[in-house]
Formats: sequence, C-alpha cells, structure tokens
Amino acid sequence: MAHRAGIIARAGVAAAALSACAPAAGVSSMGSFNPSYQGIETILLDGDLVNFRVAMKGARDNADVEAYARCAAAQYALIRGAGFARHVRTTVARSGEIWRGDAVYTISAALPRGFRTIDAEVMVRDCGSLGIPTV
Repeated sequence: MAHRAGIIARAGVAAAALSACAPAAGVSSMGSFNPSYQGIETILLDGDLVNFRVAMKGARDNADVEAYARCAAAQYALIRGAGFARHVRTTVARSGEIWRGDAVYTISAALPRGFRTIDAEVMVRDCGSLGIPTV
C-alpha cells in the first residue's frame, strides 16, 4: 500500500507540474505562440540556492517566462545530481519585445518542504514535450 501511495503522490506532483506549464486563465491556447528563447544564466548564490536569469521573445505573459525559468531549474538540479527544486521567488520584467525572468530556487536531493516543489526528472521531460529549452 505504501508503494501505491508513492505512485499517487508522484502522479500528483506530475499533474501540478503540467498545470504550472499550462496557459494562464484567460490566455487562449488557440492563438499563434512562437516563442524565441534567448538564453539562461545560472548563478550559484549560496550552497543549494541558485539564481536563474532567462530572456525570451514572444511570451504571452509572465507565466511563459516563469515556465522557462522552472525548466532551467529542473535541468540544473539533474546536472548537479539532485532530484528536486523548490521555488523561492520569480520576478518578470518586459522591455520592448524582450521578457526577462529572475528566479531563485533551492536544489536538493530529497523532496524539500513546501508547496512549490519540482520533481526535476518529471519537469525536464514535460519541458521537452512543450518545446521549452533547459540549461
């Protein structure tokens, strides 16, 4: 029974991850969405605290920029041998056509406490299926 509970918990994490990458309420998924991802800058702040700076063109709203940063954090966690990340904060700014995100995540081998956690392996897979590049 414990094994089944673990599977259900992971399915819940996957569903939450997918919903986080879905278009925000009020945003039509029927329109043309052709983003141009401009790059990811990764800065180790302290121990397991990492800053991700992303830039893109063609974002529909802040959620697209936040998803790009989330995908970067997930891949970074895997590169560092960690399986999880926890969102600390994200700010988004727009200047002309360029949208910039500045996000901070903690990276850990064990599932961190909190509500805004990411299973890195699941997230990287989902990002790939959505066409969002990672680190």
